[in-house]
Amino acid sequence: MKLARAVVKRRMLILILTIALLIPAVLGFIGTRVNYDMLVYLPKDMETVIGQDELMNDFGKGAFAFIIAEDMSVKDVSNMKSKIENIPHVDTVIWYDTLADISIPMEMLPEKLYKAFNTDNATMMAVFFDSSTSAEVTLDAIEEMRSVCGDQCFVSGMSALVADLKELCEREEPVYVAIAVVLATIVMMLFLDSWIAPFIFLLSIGMMILLNLGSNIFLGEISYITKALSAVLQLAVTMDYSIFLWHSYNEKLHEHEDHKEAMAIAVHDTFTSVLGSSVTTIAGFIALCFMSFTMGRDLGIVMAKGVLLGVIGCVTVLPALILLFDKPLQKTKHRSLIPDMGKLSNGVVKIFPVFLVLFVALIPPAYYGYDKTNDEVYYDLSKCLPDDIGYAVANNKLIEDFDVASTHMLLVDASVSAKEVRAMTKEMEQVDGVRYVIGLDTVLGSRIPEEFLPDSIRSVLQSDKWKLLLINSGYRVASDEVNVQVAEINTILKKYDEGGMLIGEAPCMKDMIETTDHDFRVVTIISVFAIFLIIALVERSISLPFILIAVIESAIFINLGLPHYFGQSLPFIAPICISTIQLGATVDYAILMTTRYKRERIAGVAKREAVSTALSTSIPSIIVSGMGLFASTFGVAMFSNIDIVSSLCKLLARGAVVSMLMVIFMLPALLVLCDKVICKTTMGMTHIGGKSNEK
Repeated sequence: MKLARAVVKRRMLILILTIALLIPAVLGFIGTRVNYDMLVYLPKDMETVIGQDELMNDFGKGAFAFIIAEDMSVKDVSNMKSKIENIPHVDTVIWYDTLADISIPMEMLPEKLYKAFNTDNATMMAVFFDSSTSAEVTLDAIEEMRSVCGDQCFVSGMSALVADLKELCEREEPVYVAIAVVLATIVMMLFLDSWIAPFIFLLSIGMMILLNLGSNIFLGEISYITKALSAVLQLAVTMDYSIFLWHSYNEKLHEHEDHKEAMAIAVHDTFTSVLGSSVTTIAGFIALCFMSFTMGRDLGIVMAKGVLLGVIGCVTVLPALILLFDKPLQKTKHRSLIPDMGKLSNGVVKIFPVFLVLFVALIPPAYYGYDKTNDEVYYDLSKCLPDDIGYAVANNKLIEDFDVASTHMLLVDASVSAKEVRAMTKEMEQVDGVRYVIGLDTVLGSRIPEEFLPDSIRSVLQSDKWKLLLINSGYRVASDEVNVQVAEINTILKKYDEGGMLIGEAPCMKDMIETTDHDFRVVTIISVFAIFLIIALVERSISLPFILIAVIESAIFINLGLPHYFGQSLPFIAPICISTIQLGATVDYAILMTTRYKRERIAGVAKREAVSTALSTSIPSIIVSGMGLFASTFGVAMFSNIDIVSSLCKLLARGAVVSMLMVIFMLPALLVLCDKVICKTTMGMTHIGGKSNEK
């Protein structure tokens, strides 16, 4: 209570300090770099990542792109190539004139070289950069390339994808926050008893969101998914805390004439209840930090930090704001739209066997759909973008004109002889889906000595340490076919050079598939175990954690199972994040009801009456909380053109509703059924028993 009274007494100082902290927070937010390249989060000890570093260190080449030029003369393409070579951070441009003078007709080139770069009406050039895929200078170079190339040219490659993704994110992100704020405000105005309180809540939460975003500068950089979702998620999952304080404050006003004393008691009570609630949410986010695909750690740290700041803001900044605007808040109160839930709760408890049967019947199809959805996720990042965006158009042109859907790169030890390299490439070209393999040895053939080539040309595809070969494939990145192809190419490579490395987007994606499949199991186990322990400690029970987690996990199975039945494919990161976020954010609904049920049973109330009372008193809070999470995310899901963001928000919105319904209808049935077991395995309830409690 001393701390709570100190908060009330120093309320103006708290507001002044918070506003002052917003200044460095804004600077920190502006100064935090955003990473749009998902491959950066792969473990650093993977061969594909090591190979990418070798390419940069030994050849000075990082990012890679293709340019497709349609209906342009050889002379115009050559001039365009010269302009591209002068763009900052463009290291090398490989076209047919890289290995032959432009005065030599294309038709006189070796057939492999001609077909690699030309079709009837289009020609293609490969561009290497001296900077990484998602570096700002690379993205600037991509934009300048597009400007130089004009409408007849199309730029493909991971850097082009990142450039388009960045532009789309920066355009949409302010709208995400606006939509979440507007819809959350509407929900709170309808379901709370005040017209002004929602705006006070949003002001307090907004300050905490800005402090969270500003403090991300200490992380160095955050992923674009974290940036896009963190504000919306923080608003959604911490809104409850403000509602708890508001309800508690209004209750205490009936007991205390002094508004300051009422607020001090409300702050104390709210902190106690919110602490237990927030710990489960934080545990869910911290579980993401155990992913070896470190984007999970990125999102987990930022969101755990955001929830913690949400709790601090709820018991410091919000009480100060409520007391500051206390008069208009009290004058603009109205009746909540949520009716008395006594009849509904009595009805649910009365027919509880029906809900038990329904609960058991739902589990098999829900789990089946959940399992299938996890098998049907996609890893091709291009599917996250609209079909008419620049990268997608260029990628389709590459497939249609050149039958190239992905490009791999081989690093072969420079000591491997030209004869062995040619034998190796012949084997690789027999692998299904491989269109051709191009390297210095394969283009020159056995009749042209390498010494006749100028050093400037030789350095493009060979260094003192490595030979670089390009493999063009007709299979799309992250497809089952390309993964089989990558495995076969790797087997051939290791036969000729044990230390050789296969790199590129498709090999990296194959590693990502294997990594995230492992991560999904690890994160699920850790989040369930951590939240089990928290519930066991909060409820001082062995049985209740099993019951509560069973209810919310069933809701997760239903939520993640529906995409399979709807014929939808999710981005790979969605099930991993949702399985932990939904558990951490909505298990609070179950804890709220269970805590009240325990209190009633300990007071001697019969089990059915205790469950009915717990349900009727909890439903308003559960509805406001669930609909707040739904409103904050549903609008973003409908608006966003980035499928990762849209899918995550859609799953969160639906998950909030499913969890809400499961807690309202299924949890009471399980509490009635398991009452004897709960009483025997819960501290403070072991004395409860007897026929009188069976009513």
